[in-house]
Amino acid sequence: MPARRGPQSRRLRRAAARGGRGDAAWREFAASFARAGMVPPAEPGLLAVESAEGAAVLLLAPRQALTFTGKCRLRCLYGAVRLLGFAVSPHQPGLPVFSPGTHCALSLEALPAARPPAATARQLRLAARAAMRAHGVRRPERVTVMARFSPDCALVLLEHLDTPVTRFLLSHPPLSRLFEPQKKEESGFTPEAAVLAAVGIVPCGAERGLLLSESMLAALEELVRACCAEDEGVPVVLVCGPKNTGKSTFNRYLINLLLNRLPSVEYMECDIGQTEFTPPGCVSLSNVTEPILGPPFTHQQTPLKMVYFGQTSCEHDTERYLDVVKYVFSSCKREVPLVINTMGWVKGEGLLLLIDLLRLLSPSHVVQMDVCDWKAMAPLTPEHVQLAPGLYTKGRQPARRGPAGSWAAGEGDAAAPEHKLLYVHPEFPRAGVAGEARVHSSILRDMAILGYLGQLQSPDLGAVLPLHSLVPYQVPFNAVALRVIHTDVAPTNIMYAVNASWVGLCRIPEEIRGQSDGPVLLTQTPVCDCLGFGIVRGVEMERKLYHVLTPVPPEKLRLVNCLLLGNVAIPNCVLVGQQGVEGEIPYVTSDYNYSILGSGKLKKKKHFKKREYAFECDYT
Repeated sequence: MPARRGPQSRRLRRAAARGGRGDAAWREFAASFARAGMVPPAEPGLLAVESAEGAAVLLLAPRQALTFTGKCRLRCLYGAVRLLGFAVSPHQPGLPVFSPGTHCALSLEALPAARPPAATARQLRLAARAAMRAHGVRRPERVTVMARFSPDCALVLLEHLDTPVTRFLLSHPPLSRLFEPQKKEESGFTPEAAVLAAVGIVPCGAERGLLLSESMLAALEELVRACCAEDEGVPVVLVCGPKNTGKSTFNRYLINLLLNRLPSVEYMECDIGQTEFTPPGCVSLSNVTEPILGPPFTHQQTPLKMVYFGQTSCEHDTERYLDVVKYVFSSCKREVPLVINTMGWVKGEGLLLLIDLLRLLSPSHVVQMDVCDWKAMAPLTPEHVQLAPGLYTKGRQPARRGPAGSWAAGEGDAAAPEHKLLYVHPEFPRAGVAGEARVHSSILRDMAILGYLGQLQSPDLGAVLPLHSLVPYQVPFNAVALRVIHTDVAPTNIMYAVNASWVGLCRIPEEIRGQSDGPVLLTQTPVCDCLGFGIVRGVEMERKLYHVLTPVPPEKLRLVNCLLLGNVAIPNCVLVGQQGVEGEIPYVTSDYNYSILGSGKLKKKKHFKKREYAFECDYT
């Protein structure tokens, strides 16, 4: 006998009808179960009800977690919840949360409620009801929630989130399904899933969330204790290890834990291939005051100090890389804990370079991440760092016994850093396996650039403006110096290289003395402050002007007197997807003769197997 359709089924159909275009088919399939009366019972303790259009109230039992993909704005109404290490309580404003399919899914976990000592159960119920009423939750939904309410649970308000950055990224076809799950979940449809889908998130299995190993938890606990102890100085934490071992995730979790107790944390980025707060190719120092609840493309910001290195690898210019790191580190005031991220290049010269970094930065704690019991790199104990040779520094010679039985100190130019080594053994699937990352590193770099360019969009929710429709700044040739970082370019061809290129907007201390008949060219790459980035979308030779598109505010642009062109390119999807252009697309050609010597892409023969990635993204 078919089940009778009630108000709940109608609400499910309405919730399933709202949401993203990519999820429409999935939600229609899910809603068919509700229409047929085949909706299974909800998981005990987990309840989600629609509070308004594009908003939902989520009730979580103590220690219960919701793992999800998608994006939303999160506000805790009652109790407390934890998200990527950050504890969210009712006194905090709404937080933007981003859990794309390109990264491990976020998990929202209810924490044990910290009740007032004299509060009764009735008073706690009244407080929860008042919080829902204050945020516009309707009475029928409040009644539904309070029927399952217990004083130890957590109430969370989830709201639909749409930002200029996400709208800009999703406007590119290769990234249009960025916040959708990459694998269809096999779990049965529930009323909660339909309500959450209307907000913009999709529940998924706990195995797709962050897996914290015992060694990682122990290291985090030790670091939080050291950073909050005021009698031991300000800690400097350096995180190192091979590629794909979870260094960036560890850093985000650590910073969020510290922000639970400290007003700010400083973060120094030394991994020029996978940067956290800036576009790729930079060494930077940032002051972090807000929790990190998403991947790098969601929180691009202006750092305290930044230098544009111009490449995503320092393998061919290690000496300049060390000079850049030293320059950025010199601006650190050491008033709050400092977290330093390093590259995943830890073999051969990369390991020697890491030894030099340890001697230069003198961290108090070194977090070494490895998956194969030190097979990738030897334990970086203080003794090993003192004795081992670096790429540019010598290790100390072992102490030798004197004629009278005394021990004489060894010679060498290495400092004696006394740090505490913390070993972390990641246990997530495919950890440390080269070429087995969820997403190719080049795609993540493109997404970071797109996240930066998304700042050009209007904050008003409207149609996405193509980059070629925005008005650029006009910069005279003689107002800025020009330098190509990664290769030698003949002066006669320099304008061909600069046109339609990604450039760093920098400031050098020297005064620019230009000539009237051409651009100002630097003969050496300076180590200087980078104030932001832009696209040279055109070069006007008649009026001797660069046309630069950038989100850097005008008051900072007045300080720019140098354009640095590196080996970081504009994402192909920006050039190919120029909407509204009739005829040939600027800077894109289909009539190309690959038979010309040197016209094809340089092929690197590394004898590696072909990589397979979970995230499908085709920029061609």
